Amino acid sequence: MVIFPHCKINLGLNVIQKRNDGYHDLETFFLPIPLYDCLEAIRDPQHTEGIQFSTSGIPIPGEASQNLCMKAYELLTKDFPDLPPVLLHLHKNIPTGAGLGGGSSDGAFTLRLLNSKFRLGLSVEQLAAYALALGSDAPFFVQDKPCLATGRGEILETSGLSLSGYTITLVNPGLQVATAWAFSQLIPKTPPEQIRNVIRTNPELWKDRLVNDFEKPVFEKYPKVGAIKKKLYAAGADYASLSGSGSTVFGIFKGEVPKLEWEPGYFVKDLNLGTKL
Repeated sequence: MVIFPHCKINLGLNVIQKRNDGYHDLETFFLPIPLYDCLEAIRDPQHTEGIQFSTSGIPIPGEASQNLCMKAYELLTKDFPDLPPVLLHLHKNIPTGAGLGGGSSDGAFTLRLLNSKFRLGLSVEQLAAYALALGSDAPFFVQDKPCLATGRGEILETSGLSLSGYTITLVNPGLQVATAWAFSQLIPKTPPEQIRNVIRTNPELWKDRLVNDFEKPVFEKYPKVGAIKKKLYAAGADYASLSGSGSTVFGIFKGEVPKLEWEPGYFVKDLNLGTKL
């Protein structure tokens, strides 16, 4: 069985306060984006238990045992000890450490894939609960719909936001921004305007109202990331922003994305926001 995990962008990201459990309360809007990894699972005929995991495509840093796909399988085996042995292969197209949620998506879609393939009977709510153990943004990837997110990012309110007629360009300069470092640079605060209110207006009105709190520290440490945003606005973007804690910057354009020149080694992808997942 094959499934295609997609990525996301953040439309605004406000870090409001640090919690007693060490996490942060935040407000953001997750928008699913039609850029996909590919995940395949088959029964393993050579083994009697466990998971054999392999990857291709964009290299994934770290040990395979720490990959969220592996962790997703291990989570399920705690409650489903008879889960059959699996050969799981991930082909990576979404840049890693890029603020696009690719790792969380792969983990959440592993849960969905195993639930479907082995008929575990888990509901969307149950899958989301497993996904939260993988990451604060992972429950979103069980939904597949635009969502306002609060709490750690796991409290989701689906939205009818449509950006049909718009295109997006994703630009990643090949840098990885450490999320823990990015959070350490922030002073949490209540934003002057809620994202839920801004998102109801047209994208051309978002520029000075829909803010990602991580932009200031990330742009100061990595000026080339900030330069991408400036270039997108100069090219006519209705809205441009850092996604997550970076390092991907996106620009939303009415109609087609203009042709732009980027440095060698940059990951650049133009996508139609009217595409259904």
